[in-house]
Amino acid sequence: MDELLDLLNSRPLVNGEERDALGDPARGRRWAREHGGEGSLAELALLREARDALQRVVRGESSPAALSPLLEGVHQIPEITSDGLRWTVRTPPHARLAVEVVLAWAATEERLPGRLRPCANDQCRLFLLDRSRANRARWCSMAVCGNREKARRHYERTR
Repeated sequence: MDELLDLLNSRPLVNGEERDALGDPARGRRWAREHGGEGSLAELALLREARDALQRVVRGESSPAALSPLLEGVHQIPEITSDGLRWTVRTPPHARLAVEVVLAWAATEERLPGRLRPCANDQCRLFLLDRSRANRARWCSMAVCGNREKARRHYERTR
């Protein structure tokens, strides 16, 4: 699940300027390796494609079917181990990380439906996974986005 949020949040706005962790090949390779990938250019291209598709799906701009091309040629193989049944994902090496992120999204939607969402701050591009009991989290960070929004509303009320 960490890879899912990390990928979704890999292109934030910082002081109004986009910072794409996958945009520059050197930084992208480092990002991929830090998340268990190989860092190849093919992997980076697929990660960018997966990120963009997942962002559109989470925002409700695309249907989950938009993720289907990312899973072409992927197979799950059942294995019996001493701990029971385990499923192993078989995919080309450059696609493994992107596939794992898409599968993490599917698992999140199954276990925590509606809790993965974009930050409510219109000036923010980050996403959050609401783990609160009430399922009412709105901001990626209460200290940053939540505080700004509350200050803005307070200012409008007192004007």
